[in-house]
Amino acid sequence: MDAESRHEITVMLKNWRRGDRAALDQLIPLVYRELRRRAHWYMLCEQPGRTLQTTGLVHEAYLRLIDAGQVDWKDRAHFFAISANLMRRVLVEAARSRGARKRGGDGMTIEFDEAVIGSPGRSADLAAIDDALKELAEIDPREAKIVELRFFGGLSVTETAEVLGVAERTVMRDWSHARMWLLRALDRRERA
Repeated sequence: MDAESRHEITVMLKNWRRGDRAALDQLIPLVYRELRRRAHWYMLCEQPGRTLQTTGLVHEAYLRLIDAGQVDWKDRAHFFAISANLMRRVLVEAARSRGARKRGGDGMTIEFDEAVIGSPGRSADLAAIDDALKELAEIDPREAKIVELRFFGGLSVTETAEVLGVAERTVMRDWSHARMWLLRALDRRERA
């Protein structure tokens, strides 16, 4: 996405915030492809046999975004950060719902690849990841937000730094620390 498109998205978000319904209608085609790309990335982490598909995830997030029309959008990165949070909630709710329907079910299992969390072949329950992220947020909210933006949002280090208003080096350091913290937290949960 070029700088002109990024600026155009930011302008449309601000116009939408001010109540311009036409701005939302113009915005959706511009962001849909990116939302779908990010949703596809999330869905790659899920096990086969899932009921939620990429398009369904995008549409559910879209419906929730419409309800979030009163958000004071700062820019396009802020929009995609909110979208990441909404997609994470949709996935966690779906995982918890499936786990509740199965007797003794542990919910949905996702694979972490080495680049994301740092342990090849590691599996974890999405609900357990969400619980661990909530625990991390109590200890270090910025690190938890970085995980959410990078893992669930698919944001780059640069985009994450932009959203949070910190240096890229800070994002890299916190990302590394948060991954290690999450691995230990998930190991503790597995042993419990």
